[in-house]
Amino acid sequence: MRNPLKTFLMATSGLLGAMMIATVAFISLSPQLGGKPTKTEVQTYIKSGHYDEKKGEFFNLIPTRELTGGSMPSVMWKFLFHKSPQAEPSRQLPTQPLDSLAITRKTPEMVRVTWFGHSASLVEIAGQNILLDPMLNIEMGPVSWATPNRYNRTLAIAPEKLPAIAAVLISHDHYDHLDYATIRKIQDKVGHFYVPLGIGPHLRRWGVPAERITEMSWGDSAKIPGLTLRCTPSRHFSGRGLGNRNSTLWCSWVMQAPAKRVFYTGDGGYGPHFAAIGRQYGPFDLALVECGQYNDSWADIHMRPEQSVQAARDVRAAVMLPVHWGAFTESLHAWNEPVTRATTEAARLGQVITTPHLGEPVTLGTALPQQHWW
Repeated sequence: MRNPLKTFLMATSGLLGAMMIATVAFISLSPQLGGKPTKTEVQTYIKSGHYDEKKGEFFNLIPTRELTGGSMPSVMWKFLFHKSPQAEPSRQLPTQPLDSLAITRKTPEMVRVTWFGHSASLVEIAGQNILLDPMLNIEMGPVSWATPNRYNRTLAIAPEKLPAIAAVLISHDHYDHLDYATIRKIQDKVGHFYVPLGIGPHLRRWGVPAERITEMSWGDSAKIPGLTLRCTPSRHFSGRGLGNRNSTLWCSWVMQAPAKRVFYTGDGGYGPHFAAIGRQYGPFDLALVECGQYNDSWADIHMRPEQSVQAARDVRAAVMLPVHWGAFTESLHAWNEPVTRATTEAARLGQVITTPHLGEPVTLGTALPQQHWW
């Protein structure tokens, strides 16, 4: 007669094994994982000077560790049991609904920026609509139960209601910056996608025509009417699955009109690249600067708020707009700690900072939103 305990353990392990196989298979087959480059495209990556052919990975300008303290199991333990009691807000965050008709009313001289939460932002410059890292979805990734929930269940504007977008700029391929569902919803109203090397295959798999995609390396530039778009370095990493770590490049972006300049850091740790960008392309009228989801365990790939303020000063930004907070909890700090620390440091250093509500437009040349609403 078979031992009941042994039978139970065998059945349980079999069930868990089947569940793991099914999960891996689902993720591997999910279109959210993206596409793979051709051999010709890989040769382009190698020629960029930022790609290790043997490892099949892009690399940073300076040595960068993804983990700077502890092991991955210890980090996961902290996430499970040592999060701040205020890791998420106790209420829905105040949001100003955005009127799509208002977006169409602008002059070529106007610069207006609207932040939607996390890093997704609309930049209106040179009469053009430029959309940055449009994660305009409530759920994240192919397995939503395993990823952070968005604080607000509604956004300032639904992606379907956005007006025509001249260009979408992507900083890297992580799920909180490159969202499959959003791309599918907006692709027909986007004139062109400008992305770091390696992200083109993702977009093509999702139905974006190749002729509307331009992949760029650090130092590359592209022109649209009235505006030059420059792909500049950041200090980060990439990957959307278990086997494609650092298979695509990451970047920051310069948006340069004849009379105005805007900078977006993308994600990444602090480094000398900010001062180099400031010397070469600054000063900037406004910089959208990553500020949030930092931790001592990954100090090389995300900035602490004080470093974010220094980065704004390094690129010579007249105004800093802190982003990468206000939507998802991806670290252990309180949800509003990033902006609290950033505003304190900005006041200490004399850096002008603007802190709009979600969906509240920031128009340069007018009174800046600076209410401490959090």
